[in-house]
Amino acid sequence: MKFKNKIFLPGIDEQINTLINSVHIKDKSILVMGGGSEDIAEKFYQKNALEVYLIIDDEDSLIKSRLALAKNKEIVVRLMDYDNTDFKAERFDMVYSQGSTGTKKRNKIIKEIIRILKPGGHLCIGEIVSLTKTPPQFVKDIWDKSSLSPLYHEELKNYYLSKNFELTLEQDLTETLKEFYSVCIGLLEESSKDFSEDEEKSVKKIFKTYGHEANAFLKLGGDKFIGFTMLVLRKV
Repeated sequence: MKFKNKIFLPGIDEQINTLINSVHIKDKSILVMGGGSEDIAEKFYQKNALEVYLIIDDEDSLIKSRLALAKNKEIVVRLMDYDNTDFKAERFDMVYSQGSTGTKKRNKIIKEIIRILKPGGHLCIGEIVSLTKTPPQFVKDIWDKSSLSPLYHEELKNYYLSKNFELTLEQDLTETLKEFYSVCIGLLEESSKDFSEDEEKSVKKIFKTYGHEANAFLKLGGDKFIGFTMLVLRKV
């Protein structure tokens, strides 16, 4: 999903554009994880990736993604759990996630990514992070309800370095959240009037994940505690 020509995920279009400007994409086998990532998959295809797979972990988002990519038969869309895919070991040159790894399943998801990523391959992740080591309880409660498990922003890269990755690039994209959260709330308010039934389901799913966080960020001072960081890492 896009708004004003931007990707409707935390990090909007800044994460994918930063990656494309820093890492060679041509002739690479690429796996994209997460609903709402259809335009990201398209960007990889347009940059002459050898192949692009998009995996989704719920059926409603899968249907939406397949409809969105119906005209591009070269991008393969599959239903899979992110922590238990059907791919062979060392299958991909790059794995991309914009908001799909920072959950309570992070350890299992990263273990699976390591398994399917080639030695020397790249992982690009974007995650909601905590801007303080001890965020207030209302922020913790929101993350818990959304099954998010943000790390302290200064510890995020160390987590991935401990998983046998080396850091290629780190970028603070917290400034993108105000726009994303504002549009998230606006779309929910307008969805019953302006969206089809399938589109409304998609908007409500995103709001279910980020809606309470959006209210906290915009109205309750959550911007002091909620951030977003992207990392580009290379499997050693």
